[in-house]
Amino acid sequence: MIKQRWQKMKKRDTAAIEALLRSRERWCTGACGRYLSRDTAHEHVWLLKNPASGISAGSPTAGGISALIIQSKRGLFPVLCGLEDIPLPRFVHGLFSGEVHSLQGISSEALTLARALEKCGLRAAEDIDYELMSLDKAPPDSARMGGPAGLILRKPEFTDMNALAALHAAYEQEEVVSKNGVFSAAVSRLNLQRIFTNEQMLVAELNGRLVGKINTSADSFTRFQVGGVYVHPDFRAQGIALRMTAEFVRSLIAQGKGVSLFVKKSNPAALSVYRRAGFEFLADYRISYY
Repeated sequence: MIKQRWQKMKKRDTAAIEALLRSRERWCTGACGRYLSRDTAHEHVWLLKNPASGISAGSPTAGGISALIIQSKRGLFPVLCGLEDIPLPRFVHGLFSGEVHSLQGISSEALTLARALEKCGLRAAEDIDYELMSLDKAPPDSARMGGPAGLILRKPEFTDMNALAALHAAYEQEEVVSKNGVFSAAVSRLNLQRIFTNEQMLVAELNGRLVGKINTSADSFTRFQVGGVYVHPDFRAQGIALRMTAEFVRSLIAQGKGVSLFVKKSNPAALSVYRRAGFEFLADYRISYY
């Protein structure tokens, strides 16, 4: 029996890797987006070749690839295709000097990789469970979704940056920073600038004040991933999140792609918003922070 080991992606593997990712895209939109936008000089793809394929391991027409781990900065995105027994990913020590920040994926695969990392001496400090949701059909006209009179939904402008920074900082502190993490206003501002420059975004304005925001967080082969959804606490329970989400998702689907997102299982209000906008449960999802 040939023992499998993780191998770094080579150029000749591109076609087989992309075929595998496309076949799993609905379940790993974020991983696909990270693959497409990665810095190839510093962010790598690690793969398992199928020794039983009977075809040259490097052949782009072979398939021959049974699982992937995509590295993005200090994050890991497993695409294990149902494998429950994987070789130890000892390469992480060389990549991060032993400092993994997070791993995320559908729960079963995130758990499999987390167990393997534990055997390499890396134990997660916090696990957060989500519902992975999917939508491929445009929701009804957002104007029919309610919301307060005078609500304006529009693309942000550069002059909105200070107000947006305040919303984004509040979002990160409420939804992103792990329990053992430390919030940095400077890093939050840099994250916002990256989103403003590279992603699509919609803001909600009421009486001249920005009260909500939503943006894409990944652009995959045939899907967008939505994230960064936030409404200021003083303006919640007025239908702003639902109307903003519906309007934004309609604009994304009009571009010919489906939409995915993941939402904390512990956030029933957000789950209700996405279900009312037409999203359907696809799988359990998990992020582990280290």
